[in-house]
Amino acid sequence: MGKRKYSTLEILLITLFVLVVIVAIILIILYALEPRDSSGNDETPPFVAYCPYNIRDNDRINCFSEDGASKTGCEARGCCWKPMTSENGPWCYFASNVGYKLQGSQNKTSTGFEAYLNQLPSPSLYGKDIETVKLTAEIQTPNRFRFKITDPNKHRYEVLHDNIKPFKGPAASNPNYDVELKQNPFGIAVIRKSTRTVLFDSSVGPLQFADQYLQISAKLPSHNIYGLGEHVHKHFQHDTNWKTWPIYTRDAFPNGGMHNLYGHHTFFMCLEGASGLAFGVFLMNSNAMEVELQPSPSVTYRVVGGVLDFYIFLGSSPEDVVREYLMLIGKPMMPAYWTLGFQLSRWGYKNLDDVKATVERNRNINLPYDVQITDIDYMENKKDFTYDLEKFHDLPNFPQDLHDHGQKYIIILDPAISTQKLINGPYQSYERGTKMRVWINESDGKTPLLGEVWPGETVFPDYTNPQCIKWWVDECERFYQEIKYDGLWIDMNEVSSFKHGSKNGCDKNEWNHPPFIPKILDKNMFAKTLCMDAKQTEGMHYDLHSLYGHSMILATEKVFNRVFPGKRSIILSRSTFAGSGKYSGHWLGDNAANWNDIKWAIPGMLEFNLFGIPYIGADICGFFDNSTEELCRRWMQVGAFYPFCRNHNAENYKPQDPASYGENSLLVNSSIHYLNIRYTLLPYLYTLFHKAHVDGDTVVRPLLHEFYQDSATWSIDRQFLWGPALLITPVLDPDTEFVFAYVPDAVWYEYETGAAINTRKQLVNMHIPADKLGLHVRGGFIFPTQQPANTTFYSRKNPLGLLIALDEQGKASGELFWDDGESKDTFEKEIYTSYQFTIMENILQINVVKNGYTDPNNLKFETLRILGIKGLPTSVTINNGTQSMILPSENIKYDAKNKIAHMTGLQLVFGESYSVQWNVLEFVKVDCHPEDNANEILCAERGCIWASSDEPDEPWCFYEIDYGYIIDTSKGINRTENTISVEIQRNAAYPQRYKGQTPTVETLHVVVTYLKDHMLNIKIFDPMEKRFEVPVPLEISNPKAGNSSSRLYEVEFVNYPFGIQIKRKSSGTMIWNTQVGGLTFTDQFIQITTVPPSKHIYGFGETEHKNFKHDLNWETWGMFAKDQPPGYKMNCYGSHPFYMGLEEDFKAHGVLLMNSNAMDVTLQPFPALTYHTIGGILDFYMVLGPTPEDVVAQYTSLIGRPFLPPYWSLGFQLCRYGYVNDGEIADLYRDMKNAKIPYDVQYVDIDYMERQMDFTLDKDDFQKLPDLFNEMRNEGMRTIIILDPAIAGNETEPYAAFQNGIDKNVFIKWKNSSDIVWGKVWPDFPNVTVDTSKDWDYQVKNYRAFAAFPDFFKNVTIEWWHEAIKDYYHNNGVKFDGIWIDMNEPANFVHGSTEGCSESSLNTPPYMPALDSKHIGLHHKTLCMESEQFLADGTSQRHYDVHNLYGWSQTKPTLKSLQNITGERGIVVTRSTFPSSGRWAGHWLGDNTAAWDQMHKSIIGMMEFSLFGISYTGADICGFFKDSTYELCLRWMQLGAFYPYSRNHNGIGHIRHDPVAWNETFQNISRAILETRYKLLPFLYTLLFEAHRDGRTVVRPLLHEFYDDRTTWDIDRQFLWGAALMITPALEEGVTTVRAYIPDSRWYDWFTGKKVLERRKYINMATPLDHINVHVRGGFIIPWQEPGNNTYYSRKNFLGLVAALDDKKSAKGSLYWDDGQSIETFEQNEYFLAEFTVNENTLQTNIVHFHPMSTANELKLGYLNVWGIGTKAPTSVTVNYQNRNHSISNFQFSPQSQELSIQMKDNGFHFNESIAIIWKTEP
Repeated sequence: MGKRKYSTLEILLITLFVLVVIVAIILIILYALEPRDSSGNDETPPFVAYCPYNIRDNDRINCFSEDGASKTGCEARGCCWKPMTSENGPWCYFASNVGYKLQGSQNKTSTGFEAYLNQLPSPSLYGKDIETVKLTAEIQTPNRFRFKITDPNKHRYEVLHDNIKPFKGPAASNPNYDVELKQNPFGIAVIRKSTRTVLFDSSVGPLQFADQYLQISAKLPSHNIYGLGEHVHKHFQHDTNWKTWPIYTRDAFPNGGMHNLYGHHTFFMCLEGASGLAFGVFLMNSNAMEVELQPSPSVTYRVVGGVLDFYIFLGSSPEDVVREYLMLIGKPMMPAYWTLGFQLSRWGYKNLDDVKATVERNRNINLPYDVQITDIDYMENKKDFTYDLEKFHDLPNFPQDLHDHGQKYIIILDPAISTQKLINGPYQSYERGTKMRVWINESDGKTPLLGEVWPGETVFPDYTNPQCIKWWVDECERFYQEIKYDGLWIDMNEVSSFKHGSKNGCDKNEWNHPPFIPKILDKNMFAKTLCMDAKQTEGMHYDLHSLYGHSMILATEKVFNRVFPGKRSIILSRSTFAGSGKYSGHWLGDNAANWNDIKWAIPGMLEFNLFGIPYIGADICGFFDNSTEELCRRWMQVGAFYPFCRNHNAENYKPQDPASYGENSLLVNSSIHYLNIRYTLLPYLYTLFHKAHVDGDTVVRPLLHEFYQDSATWSIDRQFLWGPALLITPVLDPDTEFVFAYVPDAVWYEYETGAAINTRKQLVNMHIPADKLGLHVRGGFIFPTQQPANTTFYSRKNPLGLLIALDEQGKASGELFWDDGESKDTFEKEIYTSYQFTIMENILQINVVKNGYTDPNNLKFETLRILGIKGLPTSVTINNGTQSMILPSENIKYDAKNKIAHMTGLQLVFGESYSVQWNVLEFVKVDCHPEDNANEILCAERGCIWASSDEPDEPWCFYEIDYGYIIDTSKGINRTENTISVEIQRNAAYPQRYKGQTPTVETLHVVVTYLKDHMLNIKIFDPMEKRFEVPVPLEISNPKAGNSSSRLYEVEFVNYPFGIQIKRKSSGTMIWNTQVGGLTFTDQFIQITTVPPSKHIYGFGETEHKNFKHDLNWETWGMFAKDQPPGYKMNCYGSHPFYMGLEEDFKAHGVLLMNSNAMDVTLQPFPALTYHTIGGILDFYMVLGPTPEDVVAQYTSLIGRPFLPPYWSLGFQLCRYGYVNDGEIADLYRDMKNAKIPYDVQYVDIDYMERQMDFTLDKDDFQKLPDLFNEMRNEGMRTIIILDPAIAGNETEPYAAFQNGIDKNVFIKWKNSSDIVWGKVWPDFPNVTVDTSKDWDYQVKNYRAFAAFPDFFKNVTIEWWHEAIKDYYHNNGVKFDGIWIDMNEPANFVHGSTEGCSESSLNTPPYMPALDSKHIGLHHKTLCMESEQFLADGTSQRHYDVHNLYGWSQTKPTLKSLQNITGERGIVVTRSTFPSSGRWAGHWLGDNTAAWDQMHKSIIGMMEFSLFGISYTGADICGFFKDSTYELCLRWMQLGAFYPYSRNHNGIGHIRHDPVAWNETFQNISRAILETRYKLLPFLYTLLFEAHRDGRTVVRPLLHEFYDDRTTWDIDRQFLWGAALMITPALEEGVTTVRAYIPDSRWYDWFTGKKVLERRKYINMATPLDHINVHVRGGFIIPWQEPGNNTYYSRKNFLGLVAALDDKKSAKGSLYWDDGQSIETFEQNEYFLAEFTVNENTLQTNIVHFHPMSTANELKLGYLNVWGIGTKAPTSVTVNYQNRNHSISNFQFSPQSQELSIQMKDNGFHFNESIAIIWKTEP
């Protein structure tokens, strides 16, 4: 194809186009080059601040930190102005469109990454903004992140730190943090990976970077901020309410202001919360700055120079953070041992004689005292390197005298050097320095800057100049040749000058007068220091000022290398910087003698431990002002525990050394006492310094470092710790001997007495007398000690010892570091000896870890002091390799009162390893006078110890350790295959108990029977005379005890006194030990004490308990059945002497005392349990679990499994005492139906009876009740009537129940008499009009009929009872499905009988247990104890022995009669219970009250009855007594929907509480929650079946499932249904949020299917008034059914399954089904049982058992919900049913909740066939 030719027109157009393009380009270039109009009239729009006016006040970042902010000035800066609603925050704050933005993306480097930032257009704050800055990030370690922002185009000053080297990489591969950058505006965020907590987020405010103004802000995760300095912080925990702290070294007084002080420390630590996770932030910058803390919480730095060089440190605890920080800046120096001794100093010694007099008078009082210090007084005219030849002429010889007495000498040196001559010639130090050009120069860099300090005109050494360091070392060495000092105190090194800037003033330039000055003292950069433009070798003083003291420290360290080669000394510096602690100590400056400064010293010490300077203290007794004796005494007490322990004061004030107050003064005695304790503990303190030196640990430690999980410790700063284990609580206020002190959550012992204190985790008002200090040691720690002396020189020669403070488990550990105390680098050179001490199970291991130092003093460990040991150590054996020796008994002392053992004369050679072991004869303070009104005389009469105690409730009268019985060795211990037995004799060295009142059993027989591998029986009884034994049959007819190898336990009899010890073989845990003294056995008083393995005790009832876990602080619980509404410490309806104990290794055991006599149990903090019973024998049964659920299963296998209630009894039930007539019940029934509220059972209380008499019907008011009941039953409802045991005996008309009872002799009578024991209960006399306005006693006397009490032990009574029920059912027309038996304790409205009682020894026995009415007697509100009853075999028994069995004896006959009469399973609900009652009945928690606390207590009660084997239990919903409130009743309806026995019941005279008595909203909420209950009934019924078959619990404490999580051991405001459903109700008025614990499992919200993200932590759950929190545990499948108006209809509905998947995408569950009403369906195999499993994408049903009569063939599967399947949507669902695959199209998937919902109602899948459901995510 040929080329195309263009036409003329085309060529012309192309030419024109090219010309236009050229012209356009030229115009664009000209426009770009045109000068801009500076007036702002060009196209660049003016800056407009974006001001988010909805910003919270607390989140504002101050844009005008100087004084004088105004709206005009604010807006000129491009900032936002809005007045604050609070008083402290800024009105002028930064806009959101200022700062910098990220230029491009970040670039990865070998050390991390880097990026560039461009400044956003905005007005400049202070000029010279740097438009582009560079961000360099270094991922240095897994826990350390560095980021630096600097000018990439111009060098800026950066701190050259002696310990921080450039990081060369590589970056940490898996750091514990993420770093995120925000683009515009720029921000950097550091996030903890494990929790996603944002630790540091600078996007809260804009980055500002100008030549002399740098600002950055960061949002922090909590207000728990500590550090920043140096200032006086009145509290350790920072106040974040807009507080600004300047940081810039300054010679100023620490008088409580917010000004800057001597040091420069930018580090702070932030505690994230109770987990202990914490982090630290360090800004490496030495320029003047201020740091503002605000309430958001946030921190803002404003700095006048340098760069922003941040390090962020992550730690798992506060201590970890400090360690990380010190790893960077340098770990603390290891002080010489002598520097830990007490030191004396003052400014103002008149002459050397004055010094010597001070030394002598303090030596003469034997004051421990190591160091004498002299201030500038010793110098000639205050010139360094001189001494006053007149006043201190003998100074060269003075150090020798100190050394001869084992003491040391420290002198002061200031940096400023006088320019003036000495008295006798030239000042050579100045001359030599001038010659070497070592001084700081003026801005010209040549002329030495002149200031003025103590000697007058001075120059200032430039310690950044190597020549200066040489000069300094040389001068110090020269002076040492004259004065043999041992350490140097360097002062005035901020640097301080009395002339502002210089004698010649300072130039007016940007350095001396920068555009921004932080809130430093005087707002003047050169106030009391040098001009900022002064020149030093490393730069300008502007940048180096705050480093001056640190540079002087570094130079002084080189002095020591020259003067003390190879030796440690001490540098004490006033000015410090980050890392100074590697070389120096510090004191808190020139404080004053006042009560404020003694307080503020503690936060100061705590902060300097954060800063890595643990050798810290304050001037004891105060520097300025005269100290009062009281102040100085209290200061000497606390100062004895300052690491740097120095008493120092100023000139012109009176002396304050201890001896100056008088040699016998209280101050002297107190000072000597506590300094001796200090010296005793110096090995421990020295070891702490070693750990600080090697690991970076703190020495003085805030409580929060050890107890961070306790928020109460976060703000404590009037107490402190030495290391982890010594708690110091000083008195810091005048005129008081009481201190509010916090006792952290640990075992603590008083150091001086060794006694344990009972309180923990609470604030106490601690008594600290005038001569005392609060000093406590923490259990679990071993302290190395040494016998003290007046100096460390001599104390180091003395014997060593160990102070052992045991924890709850009898364990402790500790360590010791030891070297010669003065050589350098002993650890690094391995010239040391270290020990590890551990104690466990009465074996102390003293192990040498490193033996690199031989002490020349032939040291030995000679003493052991053991605190908290539970008894006298016996058979103490010392092992050293193959050698062993027995410590003589005379070398062992035991203080039983305080539980302290003291062993002496051990002679354990230092440098060798040993073990010391012993047996412990445990001493428990068992109350020898549990009755009231104990006194010393009565105590002595019983042969017991009397000792007063400050501990609340601890007995003052207690048994000797060998009080009790002794093995009859002539007969020995007998063993068979299944038993071990022994005969024991009472120790006749002690008086008989209750002599003359009840006979003592001198000889006892003890038999332990091995029933099963997990079960045994302990029986202690009189072999000579048969005593009453409980006639309750137990399931032990065929013991299968296995053999000794398969049993879980070992049994041992021990002697002196006799005791039974039972150990768990797998762990060696002693779970039963009665060798504690006090075993007593008389006819009417039997006592035994046992020591459980822990304080975690649950059970004992029936009594209202405030918590599920028992309080063991001397709490006593009585057990004696009584008509007593629930109340604290009031014995109620039943008796259950069973408890479950948790062991520290998470195993559980249970113990039953099978004794039906009145008793009590005292729970002691030892821990110990003391039983007192007034009859029978000691018949214990023990089961060994090992899990809590195993314990209950084993216990119910012994007493009998819980009955399986009929299905309908799981429905909601209504009852009221006070129905006026049957019409009221009929109206209620109709209203409930109309409201469509699910409802299965209607009750009638005694109102339906004629005059409250059993087996009658009130024909006036309840004549239509039979018809109403029939109507209800025809509609699927059920009915229950009440029956009381007492039968009226005054009827004028024939009353068959009474007459037949008389004829059959069923009533309880007096012994050897035909007379009935008459009482009075509810039945009224015939033909009387009851006036209810009369008082109760009047009504009982005048209206209540005489009543007789059936004896249900007798077979004839059982027959009579059956006939009476049968007759009533068939002949009165009242058809009922269940029977509620009440008042069966038995209750009696007269005490004993209508004619009183005759045998006082039975009704008021010698010992009255701790019962509600012990002052009246056992017959209170019941029968006389001498009343006679007869067992089924005809044996006569006193009511005294069988009272607690009355309700039990009625229960079984009632159920059997009901079932025989109705032909159905039926239900019996009983008020009084005893072990095994659960086999036949359920129980409600009695006549409770409409009060908020009753809901919580109902959960506790249900969980306890779960332990007792009574699964069908609940409380009266909305309360029986009093009027409920709307909110209370509504919350209770929600909770009650999850009671197994769910009944709303209230009492006469109060408003109705049923749901339809309230408004429509109440009804709607009630309906919704009851529909939830009905939906879950298949699951609940299955749980009750498992309880019936296996003995498992239904209502279950969280600890039963999560027993390895100690947090659950205390939880009783949440509970489980079985293992899978967790209920968290609202239990307080007005709450809409509930704090709930999430155990360690996957959990789903029942109502939404949403997964809970948290685990093993508390969270706040939203709980509005219409909501209760219900969660399903991952790994479980919940069967459910569509609800109905009652269970008759709901049982016909489709079933569904909720499969809540666990982390492995699996789940399991089961369903039990029968017809819901037939008797013994399980035992007759007439049931259905299916198991379900989910694995990956398949649900499979497995039919375990099917019987056609179960009606399971009528069940259809309609729904499947699978929760937690993942984010990938299923594409198909298939059901395999009857070997055919059915494709299901009706399914939905929610990716948000990860829930698959499948609907199968149209498919006809019957439940009695196996079903597999498969869902696939692939085609």
